Amino acid sequence: MEGYFSEETPRSPRKDLGLVEYGGRTSWSIGELSGARARGRVARVHTGFGRLGLERVLVSGVSGPIGTALLASFEPQSTQIVRLVRGRAQGAAQVSWDPLAPVSPAAVSGFDAVVHLAGETVVGRWTEEKKKAIRESRVQGTRNLAAALAQSEAKPRVLVCASAVGFYGNRGEELLREESPAGQGFLSEVCHEWEDASRIAAEAGIRTVNLRIGLVLSAKGGALANMLKPFKLGLGGRIGSGQQWWSWIHVDDIVGGIHHAIGTEWGVGPGSGPGNGPLSGPVNLVAPNPVRNAEFTKVLASVLGRPAFFPVPEFALRLAFGKMAAEELLLASQRVEPGKLGASGYAFRFRELRGALENLVG
Repeated sequence: MEGYFSEETPRSPRKDLGLVEYGGRTSWSIGELSGARARGRVARVHTGFGRLGLERVLVSGVSGPIGTALLASFEPQSTQIVRLVRGRAQGAAQVSWDPLAPVSPAAVSGFDAVVHLAGETVVGRWTEEKKKAIRESRVQGTRNLAAALAQSEAKPRVLVCASAVGFYGNRGEELLREESPAGQGFLSEVCHEWEDASRIAAEAGIRTVNLRIGLVLSAKGGALANMLKPFKLGLGGRIGSGQQWWSWIHVDDIVGGIHHAIGTEWGVGPGSGPGNGPLSGPVNLVAPNPVRNAEFTKVLASVLGRPAFFPVPEFALRLAFGKMAAEELLLASQRVEPGKLGASGYAFRFRELRGALENLVG
């Protein structure tokens, strides 16, 4: 929903991957570092992405909850992070760009990996102007960046590009995998065009991963932050019938999934080996246990210690957000499975909703 409502074997290779180790356990999710810090646990960071050649990474969309968490995950490493920013660049750690204008190939040359998260928020009433901004910021922005990367003298090894589970549209009880076809509706059209725009880079030989991100759970923005106020006041409840499936993901697992998508190129992840090549194409970035909206609101209220007696009827949502936005963002049912991510060996930190919410707001 940013994905939606916002803007992741042998022991010896692990120390070469820049992975986090704490509490006697080594994890494949570098995003776990932030959670360890928040709970006051000591984290020991093994540096080493540079030893694999990942010395410079270009990131767009850094102001949102995903981008903020991603940047923090690189702090303990020697990797140089450069941000794509609108307006004037402030020093060598920033590159100025306008998503709607061509990008200079020289400006994006020489990076080992590019993570593209930028896009107009989908939150708000979908006027024609808003829909144009949602589409153009994603489709045209991705097309311009991918074209520049394809033409650059020193191309990146990998482009990790955000997409969303909105690709699938409203699918009821259907279990959705990466090979499932696109659905119908505005968001589905945008996501299809968004992913298609990145093919320019793939056709130039750049490994391209399209992360279909689910409902982002973060304490610093996105859908969860918008829901907290009414629920804390005891005014929360199911949305519409509450029977629609919500495919959610903790922001730490988004960060972990991004690092995993980058790292699979070197074949040292737990799922690497014969027949398991680097991740590419669409990858569902959702937790393995989606829930219905009624269950989501029940668990959130329980974690906050508040009742959830005030359901929001569908007509109220349509009045507040407009018919199209309400139906595609809040009432759509998307039961999505992280097939590729699981098959490639990614170990989720948060598989169950209660644990994820307790970590963020409990």
